[in-house]
Amino acid sequence: MAEKSKILVIGGTGYIGKFIVEAAAKSGHPTYLLVREATLSNPAKSNIIENLKNSGVKFVIGDIYDHQSLVKAIKEVDVVISTVGHGQLADQDKIISAIKEAGNVKLAFTTKNLFSDNNSYRELSEIAEETKHRAEVIRPRELTLKEHVESVVKLRGLDIDTVAFDASTVENFLQEWDKEKPVRCTAQQLDDFTSNYSKRLGSGAYGDVYEGQFPNGVKIAVKLLKEKYEGAAKKQFMAEIGTLGRTHHINLVRLYGFCYDGNTSALVYEFMENGSLDNYLFGKKEMIEWEKLHVIAVGIAKGIAYLHQDCQQRIIHYDIKPANILLDANFLPKVSDFGLAKLCNRDSTHDSVTGFKGTLGYSAPDFFLRNPITYKCDVYSFGMLLFEIVGMRKNKVSSSSESLDWFPKVVLDKYQKGELAELIISCGIKKEDMEKAERMSLVALWCVQDSPGARPPMNAVVKMLEGGVEIMPPPKPTHFLFSSFGTSAVKPPNAATGSSSSSSEESASYWYKESQETTSIMTKYEI
Repeated sequence: MAEKSKILVIGGTGYIGKFIVEAAAKSGHPTYLLVREATLSNPAKSNIIENLKNSGVKFVIGDIYDHQSLVKAIKEVDVVISTVGHGQLADQDKIISAIKEAGNVKLAFTTKNLFSDNNSYRELSEIAEETKHRAEVIRPRELTLKEHVESVVKLRGLDIDTVAFDASTVENFLQEWDKEKPVRCTAQQLDDFTSNYSKRLGSGAYGDVYEGQFPNGVKIAVKLLKEKYEGAAKKQFMAEIGTLGRTHHINLVRLYGFCYDGNTSALVYEFMENGSLDNYLFGKKEMIEWEKLHVIAVGIAKGIAYLHQDCQQRIIHYDIKPANILLDANFLPKVSDFGLAKLCNRDSTHDSVTGFKGTLGYSAPDFFLRNPITYKCDVYSFGMLLFEIVGMRKNKVSSSSESLDWFPKVVLDKYQKGELAELIISCGIKKEDMEKAERMSLVALWCVQDSPGARPPMNAVVKMLEGGVEIMPPPKPTHFLFSSFGTSAVKPPNAATGSSSSSSEESASYWYKESQETTSIMTKYEI
């Protein structure tokens, strides 16, 4: 038997990736998984990490956003399998660039292209041999997906130069996965799925939500739109299908299907066992432990970052708030309610919006200040959401008009006085969670800057929340955190127009700087 080939899997802790890395390990070849240090210590990933360790997978610390660490990891292996960023072109391009620079990879598979031959990088489909495995490709469920992936990465112990992946299976699988769009249901099917709408989960502005179940046992939530709001409900109906139908991300709620049949207009979503985040923050349900809240905040940020930077057309949500963050059985957060969302061309600096959008208390001041409306309005809303996670309360206590009850202002006042730790302790946050709470508070202050251009893009927000970078001291927001106007925020080069580059790497140092330090944030800023 030829010498075993080393396999590096990138993105092996996600929904698809965990099956791929397990299957790679089962092939008998030494298998390595590229992970961030933050992932190894992430409680939400602990079960996956432990299972991979038990499968014999070894871990390599690295980051697809750190080009040199990525190239270094790739140079040590023969095969690269990437599941990072299904549909996320920017992430895939980073990996492909690193593979080409490394120059030693004999076989590579990504969700964008299939590559082979370390000289020409011809698509694998052009040189692949026909194989006996021609399993019928159906809509992937967990078991089916695992079977397909195992067939893809099973190298049969042969020399890597003489083996091609089962390319026809891979291509069919990827095409089928790419076509996983919402399906159209009939009114009768929805009656059957919901047992004639017998269990109502809740009610929204334009419709009621009911629990249901597909014939295969998968639980669903069906939003039945109200006829009396026909115009607005139809607008929401089209917005949800037009946006969610184009997306696939672990931190976005999944739209399984829809119904537009006679008098029935409905949307069919994945079922989220733990309901919405506001129920936990505002006392309707037992409080979530704070470490898990931090993981939830990072997940929300990743979902919004995907909408802004990784979709073919940028999606602006316009209504980020705790009520629109749903939690699955494992408290994995998913952004929901895309009724106000809008697709925007990437080369457009702003969106043409007439009137107000969103929810008061979360919506950006851009709507009132007549600033050009950009995707940075979602960043502002996320900042307001972060304040509520830190305080585990509503930003404004409706029973009082005192300014001290406006929590974002309290955070800024305490930060400027060097008393942020005192505030965090008063919120009931434990000492071991202190640094993450401090970090989250600073990120929130950055997100709610008056100028859209001064707010960080969401990919920068993710890095700032996860740690490993030093957050720069935020300027002082003015218009909406204070009753009177104060010192204007310092503006980055593109802040005047309110526009912002989608990549923002060139100005990332405005919000943070790369750091290997592990010193607490309090020490760094001497506050």
